[in-house]
Amino acid sequence: MKILLLVEDNPGDARLFQEMFNEQGPHNTKMTVVECMVEAERHLAERAVDIILLDLGLPDAQGLGAVRRAHAAAPRIPLVVLTGLDDESLAAQALQEGAQDYLIKGQIETRGLLRSLRYAIERNLMEEALYVEKERAQVTLNSIGDAVGCTDIFGRITFLNLVAEKMTGWLWREAAGRPVTEVFRILEAVSREPLKDPTDRVLDQNHQAHLPSNCVLIRRDGSEIPVEDSVSQIHDRRGQATGAVIVLRDVSAARAFAQQMAHSAQHDFLTGLPNRMLLNDRVGQAIVLAKRHAKRVAVLFLDLDGFKHINDSLGHPIGDKLLQSVAQRLVGCVRDSDTVSRQGGDEFVVLLSEVEHVEEVAAAAGRLLRAVAAAHSIDLHDLQINSSIGVSIYPDDGLDAETLIKNADTAMYQAKENGRQSYQFFKSVMNVRAVERQSIEGSLRRALERQEFSLHYQPKIDLRTGAITGAEALIRWMHPTRGAVSPAQFIPIAEDCGLMLPIGAWVFREACNQARAWVDAGLPATKMAVNVSAMEFRNEHFLDGLLTILTETGLDPRSLELELTESVLMKRAESAASILQTLREAGVQVAVDDFGTGYSSLSYLSKFPIDALKIDQSFVRNLSTSKHDAIIVNAVIGMARSLKLRVVAEGVETPEQLAFLQAHQCDEAQGYYFSRPVPPQQFARLLQTGIPVPASGDAEAFLLQ
Repeated sequence: MKILLLVEDNPGDARLFQEMFNEQGPHNTKMTVVECMVEAERHLAERAVDIILLDLGLPDAQGLGAVRRAHAAAPRIPLVVLTGLDDESLAAQALQEGAQDYLIKGQIETRGLLRSLRYAIERNLMEEALYVEKERAQVTLNSIGDAVGCTDIFGRITFLNLVAEKMTGWLWREAAGRPVTEVFRILEAVSREPLKDPTDRVLDQNHQAHLPSNCVLIRRDGSEIPVEDSVSQIHDRRGQATGAVIVLRDVSAARAFAQQMAHSAQHDFLTGLPNRMLLNDRVGQAIVLAKRHAKRVAVLFLDLDGFKHINDSLGHPIGDKLLQSVAQRLVGCVRDSDTVSRQGGDEFVVLLSEVEHVEEVAAAAGRLLRAVAAAHSIDLHDLQINSSIGVSIYPDDGLDAETLIKNADTAMYQAKENGRQSYQFFKSVMNVRAVERQSIEGSLRRALERQEFSLHYQPKIDLRTGAITGAEALIRWMHPTRGAVSPAQFIPIAEDCGLMLPIGAWVFREACNQARAWVDAGLPATKMAVNVSAMEFRNEHFLDGLLTILTETGLDPRSLELELTESVLMKRAESAASILQTLREAGVQVAVDDFGTGYSSLSYLSKFPIDALKIDQSFVRNLSTSKHDAIIVNAVIGMARSLKLRVVAEGVETPEQLAFLQAHQCDEAQGYYFSRPVPPQQFARLLQTGIPVPASGDAEAFLLQ
């Protein structure tokens, strides 16, 4: 039911309207009558109505004043005014003030009244819907991130949203009526040529248009913004063009990001140097120029020696800063026309373009080595690091970037083998060794999965009693096609390619399992000795992993002895002392392997909790022929005895060597004289039968002969 409020001070007119409604019979309109504006305002404040029928001649409000008060009291309610004057001017003004229609008293008939009221309500509903739609469009245009501007058919601005105002520097009211090219000043970024009015083409051809890909908007203050845009026609109901809408997008961030991504795709994130992809491109360009000018191109592959130790011991932040320092020094050693690239990790490649003489390359390699070797001051640390460089030359060592870089890499490995802190020019014979190494590395990665490793055990002998006191676990690799591969051949490769940790863990577990199996079989108790590499000892999980293996295998920690070289202990002396102390508390014993070949700093013998010294076989081998070596061995034995350390001699192969060691009271020995390293079943038989060894007195008699 519709609620109608009639504001009429004449009872006769009010009655007449009521009769008109009654003439229609049952209807869905309820009419309420008030006689003055004050009552109308009070009623509108307290009750809802659907339409107002207002007399313009009220005692407390007349004419347009009455319209304004009614509209103020109910701004969203349709209003039809009643007047006794046939005044078109007053009626028009009433409509402008918010009335939907007007009726002239004395000329109203029932059907016309009802039609006027119905149309007023419908028009009000349409106006409300139009207002909501317009408001939605306005809010939407001001909420989007793009600048939106509209023009008329002549290319003059008719609208700017808030983003367009901010982007151009023009307020809508200031820009209105101005040519679009004055408000939207767009230039081609490179040529700086102004673009033609984009609305002209759109209005002429009736299709959407876009700016060229690289344009800038000149703001009102003269500053620039990179933009993209689209321009479309605005049509009326008949499909005729009435103007154009321009949508501009600020692409500053997008273009900066694109440039950053393009740079990142071709540069190393840590050092900012060209990466592998950009290097390959520049080597290719250098080769083209070298062909044209009859010059050469040199590729220098540089690898840092000992970087992993610094990275692991001082942390990755220090390691990263060291790489950045190295990068800066390398760049400082070459010309602007050359390229320094980081390949990843601690590997760099230097491209020397347009080389006249090979001597220039050698000189450059020397500069690079010296620059890297100078101390790097990083976070209160003075770090020393050396490098190895491999060199390849176009066209002698390759005709493309891939071959030149590969051959320089191969030469770099040869430089490492030659003693590091040196450079090596590529030779074709190196490729054979490189292919061999690569093949071994590939097979090595699958050896654990395929169970190609095994352990052999070499007995340690008590030189006083002849009893077997322990076994040293030594890894063996039986390749399915190559056969037995020497540990001297595959262990360095395992260390270089990061396989030493999983291989070392396997050795520990296998050796502990075997030692426990011998105990369970009732064989004489022996101490299992396992070599520990620098990479394993420096690993942060070394201790936890070792103690876990002991727990899982059930081996008594007192039955395990770790063999570490002097260099492993001394490189991280403080942390090494802590680890050794933890091992001693757990019951694990520690022996210094190859004693006398490393630092030979006697101070660490008293600082570190160690249990035994192993005299390197290079001293034992010459006992009978070198007086110098005999003096050294005797001194080591005497020093160890005074420090209450066991002494184990390695590499005993002759009765003369054995006799000397027994005569000088060496505790234990191992070597081919007693037994080669043997499989576990054969070692078990040795534990059962023993190994015949001349008694100490017999040895002394042997020496006196």
